[in-house]
Amino acid sequence: MRISRLLCMARGSALLVGGDPGIGKSTLLLQIAGALAKSGAPCAYVSGEEAVDQIRMRAARLGLKDAPVQLAATTDIRDIAATLEAAAGPRVVVIDSIQTMYVDNLESAPGTVAQVRAAAQELIGLAKQRGFTVLLVGHVTKEGVIAGPKVLEHMVDTVLYFEGERGHQFRILRAVKNRFGPSDEIGVFEMTDRGLMEVRNPSALFLGDRHGGDASVSGAAVFAGMEGTRPMLVEIQALVAPSAFATPRRAVVGWDSARLAMVLAVLEARCGLSLAGRDVYLNVAGGLRIAEPAADLAVAAALVSSLTDFPMPAETVVFGEIGLGGEVRPVGQTDARLKEAAKLGFGRAILPKRRKDGARAGDVRTTEIGRLAELVDVFAGGAGMVKPREKPSRGTAES
Repeated sequence: MRISRLLCMARGSALLVGGDPGIGKSTLLLQIAGALAKSGAPCAYVSGEEAVDQIRMRAARLGLKDAPVQLAATTDIRDIAATLEAAAGPRVVVIDSIQTMYVDNLESAPGTVAQVRAAAQELIGLAKQRGFTVLLVGHVTKEGVIAGPKVLEHMVDTVLYFEGERGHQFRILRAVKNRFGPSDEIGVFEMTDRGLMEVRNPSALFLGDRHGGDASVSGAAVFAGMEGTRPMLVEIQALVAPSAFATPRRAVVGWDSARLAMVLAVLEARCGLSLAGRDVYLNVAGGLRIAEPAADLAVAAALVSSLTDFPMPAETVVFGEIGLGGEVRPVGQTDARLKEAAKLGFGRAILPKRRKDGARAGDVRTTEIGRLAELVDVFAGGAGMVKPREKPSRGTAES
């Protein structure tokens, strides 16, 4: 998906881009402004955090030295408004950041709720009056939400979050609100010495390290997920180890810790696994954050694989939602997930039973399961840590 689907720059629209410090917000918006300016659209970049010379140095590093972007370093909304009201004003304006701007008729300091609301209202009103697009950079709190009043997100037309771990080279631009397009889309970028580069095939990139090393290591499962309308394969890694403490540790990176606790409880109660006295570490490779319930089955597969020290079957993808009764529930867009798996050379998929026959999965052989215990049976030949069940669960035939 191209970034233009996320940045629907209609005339008079306002976009808010939030993210952690140092994640690359300023770099991304300077690249966007430079590309638009080179294509003939007058652009202005207003910074309240950097001097003009600093912006020029960053533009030169990004290969945008010759881009005709107008630069300004100010925090006074009145000065900015006077410039933008000119007859030959820019069509795209970047404000970096909205928390540094202030309106002189308010006595409060920049960054306060009143100042952020007033500054944003002034800029958005001017953008709709003059017909230019304004892109606002927003700081985030330690909880990961846009700093300032929540009404700020209601005032703009599009809200984008720039996500990623600074230790990884990948960045995710995620739309959470979009009046001009879908609000569940993402853009995937790679941070390089020349700035942010769009990743055309994120699945291949996220799985690149896996195929370069030993793919037969226990505790790893490939999840066939969906990010908006885009299928994406990502590796989920788990490590289950004996605990040296009375209270075992649960550490999660890239997934919901409450969801992990639920999956662990179902594995113990419905499948007879012993996990209470073990530390559990879970990681989504590549710095990606997964929110959809379809990852439940892949997480369970990685956990059981680590517990039994028995690797997942080669070239297998897993997806499905787990219920508290141990049932595996169907998820949406199954065919898109299977097509993405086939495109990347995966030959087998473990997935929930479908209510009706879907489209052909191509070269992917599917194993449909209705109970989580059926997944555990795949690893029954491991280290002998899976307890045999005396009888099948109610409504489930022996596999």
